[in-house]
Amino acid sequence: MSLALPKLALTLGDPTGIGPEIVLKVLADPEVQSCAHITVVGDRQVLEATYRLLRDRSPAPLAHPAGIPMLECNTGFWLQPGRVGQGDADSGAVSFAYLRTAVERTLQGEFQGIVTAPIAKYLWHQAGYRFPGQTEVLAQLSGSERYGMLFVARSPHSGWQMRVLLATTHIPLGQVPTVLTPERVRTALDLLVGSLRHTFGIPDPRIAVAGLNPHAGEQGQLGSEEKEWLTELLRTYAHAQIWGPLPPDTLWVAPAQAWHGQGSPTVADAYLALYHDQGLIPVKMLAFDRAVNLTIGLPFVRTSPDHGTAFDIAGQGVARCESLKQAILLAAELLGKNPQSPEGNAVCTRQSEAVSRFQGVA
Repeated sequence: MSLALPKLALTLGDPTGIGPEIVLKVLADPEVQSCAHITVVGDRQVLEATYRLLRDRSPAPLAHPAGIPMLECNTGFWLQPGRVGQGDADSGAVSFAYLRTAVERTLQGEFQGIVTAPIAKYLWHQAGYRFPGQTEVLAQLSGSERYGMLFVARSPHSGWQMRVLLATTHIPLGQVPTVLTPERVRTALDLLVGSLRHTFGIPDPRIAVAGLNPHAGEQGQLGSEEKEWLTELLRTYAHAQIWGPLPPDTLWVAPAQAWHGQGSPTVADAYLALYHDQGLIPVKMLAFDRAVNLTIGLPFVRTSPDHGTAFDIAGQGVARCESLKQAILLAAELLGKNPQSPEGNAVCTRQSEAVSRFQGVA
């Protein structure tokens, strides 16, 4: 018995970046077309202008805007060729409106998941939206207090799937030791265990945890966090098999071997990195074109490509859509496994709460 295809909202991201280009490219892919019912959230004029600009430049096929199902946001933004690659406060505000509309309609039950094209955080700030990124907006608008950024990528060489969760996200490096508390690490582990069990179907997950300091502190000689509390927390954590804290410089050797299909390395089902670059440098080194950001802890599936707006190449026709494709395929795969509650929550129970939040986020 075949299940109905999942319904996904696909936001355009910043209209002056590569978002509209990679949306046109990915929707021309037969594999994407067959995996889900996809509705683009944005302004049709942006897609039409992008299509006209790129139809003679792009080496990859483009979907024609006339055939793309669309949820019009009617922001009034008008994309001219001279604005492509020139993001500003207006494009930042428009990208925020696209995301907000997608969340609202998803909470109302129109979609089961959201795939987001890239935005520029600094342009959100210029537009008056002081959020660290899309993840935090999704969490606030959906009323999700516990959430995380899980990066997922499947190797084209070996088929092995890498999963990396960040315990802290978009904060300055100097703030990490203060923000990284035992409660935060425990919450990250709980989120990760729940996702591995209920979303990925791994009943007894193995999780490798990086140390914070070089050599995982080397018995307090290179930093005290591991010795003072991290080692004991991981030793007593009872909900999964925990390895660590492990030296961050050697933690990624086995995943790299597994990614390239070298030998039979002992790998974990997921890895917990304690700060942004500790996790994303290895992810992007191994899987830049294939990594997907899966937000765990939301009442719906949300994925995004693991790259930014790339203003420097916008409008040239050279942007690759592989990461966006993988984001769509992963969202469809997860919804195919569990279409009702991908992260163990019910969407409609938060609808009334979300309405008041929309009114409070101007």
